[in-house]
Amino acid sequence: MNAFKLDITKAAQFLNADAVTALEPEVKKAHESLENGTCQGNDFLGWLHLPSSITPEFLADIKATAQTLRENCEAIVVAGIGGSYLGARAVIECLKNNFEELTPRILFAGNNISEDYLSELTTYLKTRKFGVINISKSGTTTETALTFRLLRSQCEEQRGKEEARKVIVAVTDAKKGAARVTADKEGYKSYVIPDNVGGRFSVLTPVGLLPIACAGFDIEELVRGAQDMEKLCQTAPYTENPAEQYAAIRNLLYRAGKNIEILANYQPKLHYVNEWWKQLYGESEGKDNKGIFPAAVDLTTDLHSMGQWIQEGERNIFETVVSVEKSKYTVLFPHDEENLDGLNFLEGKHVDEVNKMAELGTQLAHVDGGVPNIRISVPELTEYYIGQLLYFFEVACGISGNLLGVNPFNQPGVESYKKNMFALLNKPGYEAESKAIRERLNK
Repeated sequence: MNAFKLDITKAAQFLNADAVTALEPEVKKAHESLENGTCQGNDFLGWLHLPSSITPEFLADIKATAQTLRENCEAIVVAGIGGSYLGARAVIECLKNNFEELTPRILFAGNNISEDYLSELTTYLKTRKFGVINISKSGTTTETALTFRLLRSQCEEQRGKEEARKVIVAVTDAKKGAARVTADKEGYKSYVIPDNVGGRFSVLTPVGLLPIACAGFDIEELVRGAQDMEKLCQTAPYTENPAEQYAAIRNLLYRAGKNIEILANYQPKLHYVNEWWKQLYGESEGKDNKGIFPAAVDLTTDLHSMGQWIQEGERNIFETVVSVEKSKYTVLFPHDEENLDGLNFLEGKHVDEVNKMAELGTQLAHVDGGVPNIRISVPELTEYYIGQLLYFFEVACGISGNLLGVNPFNQPGVESYKKNMFALLNKPGYEAESKAIRERLNK
């Protein structure tokens, strides 16, 4: 039977024989603190039972809005940063054709402060009907707010204010913030980001669901996959609970000195799942001078760049592989009369079979080289299984953060750079900070 699977045997072999079993009480306590709402950051647990709370009516509304945008736009720009775009992009990139553009095209902006990027974007949109999904709780995040200023103005200029209102959607706070004020004033269709759901856990809110629906993918199946994983993680015993097992093995390896986790895949479509995962675990666990550093590679591609370091570098790493069992298409290894590359022995084999042997061979080589290996098996890249994968990572992250002894749901450190940036830009209200930082730079 096709099923999501987690295999930790090639990681557990680096630990004492009973280490994973012995950690069960601690893991159960960490998981129960999520369920009971007694953990640190318990005011941000809205994601935990989000899948099971999503109604058909809610999904129908999301789909209707997406259809309006699809019918009236050649391109839809998703303006957001961090969790406001990574989840949607991860799912869309998993499901779309590598080389065919979606219709309408889904573009991502508001995630950088590059003048060239914004210039090229606005130039591209000059000759295309476009819409905007503005995703921001506050509406004041510099990257997203700047982008929305530019796109709103351009959209209104191209379509007129009345028509622009039909293709600008706000995903924002329920009652406060600049984006909420603008949405209410201009009459934009809007969706609420729940107060108790942080950005990196928001892929199953309108933050992720609306762009995914705009791309033409099945959000009902995505949610169904998450719902099934929610049930499994709630009810499965410790030895069969993927979230608890993953959280356990990660923390045991961390305590054994393995402070870098490398997430690896063998499918290019999973690249942005890597990026989403890095934010999820990096912002959740990296605090109080603790945390496993989340790195990622795309294999076999990165075996030719990072493979040497993984194989023979410092032994402070472990590897988690997301493996896709079934490819979508069939390509067979061709015959070549001259056989100069010596590959005729592979003639007639599925390319995916060769990829799987590369994966297995790499796993064995890395384990032999002292790198613990965790394997996550996904039957195929469909909405359903992607929903399972994303929710699995979320639950495991909450449990893992609790095991680590940090608040998994805040991110106080990300405000430090903003304070310095605003001081350097002489933002009103930052006069004292501006003076202090200038004096520091002049020393």
